[in-house]
Amino acid sequence: MRSCLIASCFAAMLGAVPLQAQDLEGLEIVVTATRIDQDDYSDTMPAIGLRKPADFLVQSVAIRGDTRDPAQRRREIRTMLTDAIRRAESIGVELAYGDFILTPLTVVNAEEVSLQNDSRPDSERVIFLVKAPLGGRQSGDAAQAQIERFIEAVPEVGRAQMDEWGDNTLSIVGPDEYRPEIAAMIAQDANAMAGRMGESYKVEVTGLNMPVQWARSGPAEVFLYIPYELKIVPAP
Repeated sequence: MRSCLIASCFAAMLGAVPLQAQDLEGLEIVVTATRIDQDDYSDTMPAIGLRKPADFLVQSVAIRGDTRDPAQRRREIRTMLTDAIRRAESIGVELAYGDFILTPLTVVNAEEVSLQNDSRPDSERVIFLVKAPLGGRQSGDAAQAQIERFIEAVPEVGRAQMDEWGDNTLSIVGPDEYRPEIAAMIAQDANAMAGRMGESYKVEVTGLNMPVQWARSGPAEVFLYIPYELKIVPAP
């Protein structure tokens, strides 16, 4: 009876993928971002999930300029941004923008990254993201060093200069693609728990219809999980 319960839960887990999960298929997500709010979502992280290397180390970068003439200041910032985009591939990094879903930054869409007022009078800045590959291809320290080399390689334009902006984070591509692997881990744990309880109890698993969630679990590692709940209840 317990095995049938766990098997049926496992099938439901694989079949009931919410619309939000389908919408994020194949997209690159910032790990520290919060997934779209969902009804009845609990932020209690379960013990069972998948730890894996992130796909990219992501560093926010700001190009700032304080040339007195506004038109000249913006031209210098935009020129430096275009140069940064063109140099990225040769240094092995990628540029992007976005708070939740990352979009590649190119010369074509560079104008979509808006200028903002900076902390000083007569100064503005533009903020974007620099990504260095992880996923087993290099360590977090090596990825950070690669980003720093890129920042140093882009020459200043007039009074425009580029620096890191805040702490780094991670990104993962297509987190919902790991649903079957996470589901198998949950089913294995639930079956093991059911075997320990004896015939007087059964194991119930709820929340399996929720999409994959994520959290940073190390300098270059992410924790992917389904926010399920496992309960032990008396057998009928």
